Amino acid sequence: MRKAGGQSALLDRRAFLRMAGAAWAAALTPQAAFALARTEAVFASGYKASDGSFGTAVLAEDGGVIECTPLPARSHGMAFSPTTNHLVAFARRPGTFALVIDRGGQKQPVTIAAAENRHFFGHGCFSPDGRLLYASENDFDANRGVIGLYDARDDYRRIGEYQTYGIGTHDLSVSDDGTLLIAANGGIETHPDFGRTKLNLDHMEPSLALIDAKTGALVERHTLPEKLRQLSTRHIDLDEKGRIWFACQYEGPRNDLPPLVGHFGKGEDLTFLSLPEDTTIGLANYVGAIAVNRRESLVGLTSPNGGRFVVLDAKTGGVLRDESVPDAAGIASAPQGFAVSSYDGDFAGRRNDVAWDQHIASLKSRA
Repeated sequence: MRKAGGQSALLDRRAFLRMAGAAWAAALTPQAAFALARTEAVFASGYKASDGSFGTAVLAEDGGVIECTPLPARSHGMAFSPTTNHLVAFARRPGTFALVIDRGGQKQPVTIAAAENRHFFGHGCFSPDGRLLYASENDFDANRGVIGLYDARDDYRRIGEYQTYGIGTHDLSVSDDGTLLIAANGGIETHPDFGRTKLNLDHMEPSLALIDAKTGALVERHTLPEKLRQLSTRHIDLDEKGRIWFACQYEGPRNDLPPLVGHFGKGEDLTFLSLPEDTTIGLANYVGAIAVNRRESLVGLTSPNGGRFVVLDAKTGGVLRDESVPDAAGIASAPQGFAVSSYDGDFAGRRNDVAWDQHIASLKSRA
């Protein structure tokens, strides 16, 4: 784990234990219970084990594994509701499952199957009250992104969908007050008949959309300039002011150096950061994950292609830290700075015999 700065809004260990409930805590092994009792922060990440199996793990701040749940295939991103203590692991595109894990130990895991002619894009989020799960999905026959709506009070029954007003929808988030959904439409056409092949790199349509969470109506849609049409808008996070930070992956010529990070707010134009050239080169035209540490006003980036971990000052956009992390994968806000994982099994400086996946979830409140 690489760190920078002071405290965040992560659940402390006592709050987590209260929220988790006696049933789950009692089910832990003595070693896992000991690790949980000592940690100041709790995380979750998908992984691939050395035997080729997949799962999701709950980890302590020092990288110690507290608990594992097997998955039928590779996961990607996760969503967590501190209100209900439910953690969801989404299948990697073009997967068709999402697994809901009740961290309180009150219910058995629930498997969500993608609707007909839909597959998951690997990301989703909960409404602030935990009643709805939103999932980024592909209507692959119509070549459009949609947001699947699932009722958490009814075993995650699919109750409808909204448009994302774009294609290749990837990451998805929600405003703190629950009124707006934010969709990162990567602009890349795919179809499960062709696996993960990108079908339209010569005419991509990246965009970022704000959507009314109550009605599904489009509030704002931000397209990228023509010269940045091959800049796929992939991952997002929100800062303490509600500003939306976005990170991109470039599908154009390798020797181009487009901006890879930016921000915007409702009613504002997109603002791209002009990072130092050596930082941009180090990111290798690919930001794999982004996270905001609200308490410290920091933005963290990882690039597996470049093997980099970068910390930005959210107020100025300046680079505070730029270091080599081979196979850098996930990133999440931590009590001090950020937790960073790698595909070769590193988390918090501790090596596990797994390949961590590209994203880390903080089991925390946004307050």
